[in-house]
Amino acid sequence: MNTTAPAPAPGTPLTPTTRALTWCLHLLVIGLLVLAAGRAVAEGGAHAGRVVVAAVGCGLVYAVGPVLPRVRRSWRAAALWLAAVGAAWLVLLALTADGVWVAFPLYFLQLHLLPRRAAPATVAATAAVAIAGFAAHRGTIGAAMVIGPALGAAVAVAVVWGYQALYRESEERRRLIEQLTATRADLARAQHTAGVLAERQRLAREIHDTLAQGLSSIQLLLRAAERALPHAPESAGRHVGQARRAAVDNLAEARRFVAALAPPALEDTTLVDALERLCASTGADHRLTARFRLAGDPVPLPTAHEIALLRIAQSALANTVQHAGATTAEVALSYLGDHVAMDVADDGHGFDPRRLPGARDYGFGLAAMRDRAHALGGTLTVESVPGHGTALAVRLPLHTPAADPMTEARP
Repeated sequence: MNTTAPAPAPGTPLTPTTRALTWCLHLLVIGLLVLAAGRAVAEGGAHAGRVVVAAVGCGLVYAVGPVLPRVRRSWRAAALWLAAVGAAWLVLLALTADGVWVAFPLYFLQLHLLPRRAAPATVAATAAVAIAGFAAHRGTIGAAMVIGPALGAAVAVAVVWGYQALYRESEERRRLIEQLTATRADLARAQHTAGVLAERQRLAREIHDTLAQGLSSIQLLLRAAERALPHAPESAGRHVGQARRAAVDNLAEARRFVAALAPPALEDTTLVDALERLCASTGADHRLTARFRLAGDPVPLPTAHEIALLRIAQSALANTVQHAGATTAEVALSYLGDHVAMDVADDGHGFDPRRLPGARDYGFGLAAMRDRAHALGGTLTVESVPGHGTALAVRLPLHTPAADPMTEARP
């Protein structure tokens, strides 16, 4: 039975500390009862036998409490047991003045087992009875007789209430730790989910900007070959050859994509060369004059920047071929000191940026390009007027501490 800690919930196991304090209290009660009986026998008084019987009886009544679970679970059962212990103690106190010392462990029992409002009054009553009993045995009353039991009661109240406060604080900390652990687990799950969603979004952008655009180009070339077959087999053969080359390039993109390497267009070359080849291949494969223009002195760029700019250029030119109906397009790369800029403009029929065309890939392509720029701390703007072409501008700072190069560097 836990006799020094605040009443825990039913079934709460004792901690090593409370278990040690409980055994100390048990030993204190037994020791004081043995002391009273031993002094009575040593002095050889007329009531020595009765004192021994009263001490043994008080010890037996006290020993019943720890083996009764209801005493710890119900304050009413505890009150009945304390009343029985108190009655046995009164008999001992009536027989010997040494019984007054048993009042001290009784204070702790009462403070622990009784309700908080009733416990102090019970302790005060016990102290008063101890003072009265001790005075009756001495035949007089003095300050020392009053101070001893009263001071013991005050110390017991301070110790038990202080311990209860520490216990409540410990329980509150335990609950806070449990809440923190649960919150950290929820946060870890949320971060994992966010990471999965971000990776899905990245994969969607990469698939759209590489495989999907390549397959769309192959489809357009084969459709052109199909239209030319009856009357211009040479032109059809040229379109089929271009589709074959696009398929080879697309297969290389797919293999690099699966292997999580940089785009093959950037292998052993620079971004400037990759953009020049992109414009040349786009012009060769489609009825579009695509030009590349460089401004400023090229400087080494982070891999994430090069990949983002190349992907945006690929997606923008693919949109121009599929949707713009343009005859010319220009890709301009500018190195401007603390940032790099790229502009893609065409002379197509344009559109209203506030109302994207119904083509689903068109809208996703613009969103994917904008996400790439934002991930590196940059901006992407689109200006277009129906009938007057489209201009796309992307600006990337060269110092982007908030960016995640490892994430964006993966194609």
